[in-house]
Amino acid sequence: MKKVILASGNKGKLSELQSYLTRLNIELVPQPKTAEYDVEETGTTFVENAIIKARHAAKLSGLPAIADDSGLMIDALDFQPGVYTARYAGVGCSSQDNIDLILKNLKSYPDLEKRKATFICVLVYMESAIDPLPVVSLGTWRGAIYPKMMGEGGFGYDPIFWDFKHQMTAAQMSKELKSELSHRGEACRKLLDKLSARYKSLMAQSQ
Repeated sequence: MKKVILASGNKGKLSELQSYLTRLNIELVPQPKTAEYDVEETGTTFVENAIIKARHAAKLSGLPAIADDSGLMIDALDFQPGVYTARYAGVGCSSQDNIDLILKNLKSYPDLEKRKATFICVLVYMESAIDPLPVVSLGTWRGAIYPKMMGEGGFGYDPIFWDFKHQMTAAQMSKELKSELSHRGEACRKLLDKLSARYKSLMAQSQ
């Protein structure tokens, strides 16, 4: 299998992504949890930050890299936390800290219709650190912020992200249902299609 480094140490992301990339004979390996792999996300968009992370991981590892930059955009909060989703409550904060701050800031909006939000996932694949044509895919998931935590599954904001159609939070869903509905699932499927097309094109050119 072709080894590709994931520019993240998040086990949840690794598991979700690997389930798709196995079809392309790709083995996804997490980046080492060492300080040199930490990179400052200086971009103002999800795409910029994903490219920064993918390029950095590819440069250090010598492997092709995939980076994920995901976020939550809440309508009533002027689409915050956006690119600051992972550190909404401050640098070094926990997922619980972030959730607590979100719920606090939405206290004046008791109606779910006023608490609508969108999960965003941008995935970037780079064959090398100098790849001039990164493969980029985007996935979205529309829902709302539930006023309390529900469910034991998932990670991050999943316990408060409400799906209107299925009347449950992302943390209450089976892995299969979440993969079908989620922003990351959509981005993965799109990335899979784009990588398949890229490999077929390269193979055709080499013949």
